[in-house]
Amino acid sequence: MGSDRQMQSLSIRSLVLLLALAIIWGTTFLFAEIALTEVSPTTLTLHRVLWAVPVLGAFLYQKRYKIPSDFRFWFGCFVMGALNNALPFSLIFWSQTQITSGLAAILNSTTSVFAILIAALFLKDEPLTTKKIFGGILGVSGAVLIIGPTDLHNLDLLSIAQMAMLAATISYAFAGVWSRLSLSGYHPLLNAFGMLTATTFLMTPIVIFTDGTPSFMLSAPVWASIIAISVFCTALAYVLYFEIIKLSGASNALLVTLLIPIFAVTAGHVFLEEVIEKIDFVGFGIIILGFVVIDGRLNIFSTASNLVLKIKPK
Repeated sequence: MGSDRQMQSLSIRSLVLLLALAIIWGTTFLFAEIALTEVSPTTLTLHRVLWAVPVLGAFLYQKRYKIPSDFRFWFGCFVMGALNNALPFSLIFWSQTQITSGLAAILNSTTSVFAILIAALFLKDEPLTTKKIFGGILGVSGAVLIIGPTDLHNLDLLSIAQMAMLAATISYAFAGVWSRLSLSGYHPLLNAFGMLTATTFLMTPIVIFTDGTPSFMLSAPVWASIIAISVFCTALAYVLYFEIIKLSGASNALLVTLLIPIFAVTAGHVFLEEVIEKIDFVGFGIIILGFVVIDGRLNIFSTASNLVLKIKPK
């Protein structure tokens, strides 16, 4: 466990890791959109975790880490695999087949808000504060501005796809808390390997039952997208994710969902030649402001109070 200060503010190392994670996860929607043209959401979830396991296994072998065999570790990994992989991956990939990617990104950005609330309920060193609530609202508002407020016209809380996306974000939030409570004593690389291995065991029977035996006769673009999602957006990303949780706490780790829209839009511009509008830069600024407010380095409320006191008549 870190100090209270560590749990409220990001160190330079944590900030660098968080930015790297946002860049990596910002491309996931792009790769998933390509892969979903030939594979189902549940099969894509299995591909995503299956091919990540040997990659992490190679890292463990190189670093000579011993894989724990105790019940506590593997029970924690199976619960983590369900909350952080099997359930949210399947829900998000399925939602992408039903709703626009813009609306999906807006809904996904609410993860940080749920993380703040749920962490405050279960973790004593991550209390709910006004700045966290205000910063979370700023971050989601910036994401809405970047993706496009017009996508909110399609917002229908009765829509199964949209509710599924929200359920995925809540699952992520609980996963962050579970990791702190059950896996904080293990190395981040071991946690990532155990979680992805457990998810593979969870998803294999589900995929066979719902989709049948997965086909490996896929096009080159789809295979390239699957490998990118598995190796970079999963194996590498989760090493960073668990390290951030270890250093700065669960709610701080999930701040990455506020930053993802920035890099998602940038990836669309670079690879799909999508135009970045002027309003996008305003959204970027709002997201960064929300990020800084939550981090604690800009205490907007204290600053405002001090200004009021200074101008108050004697």
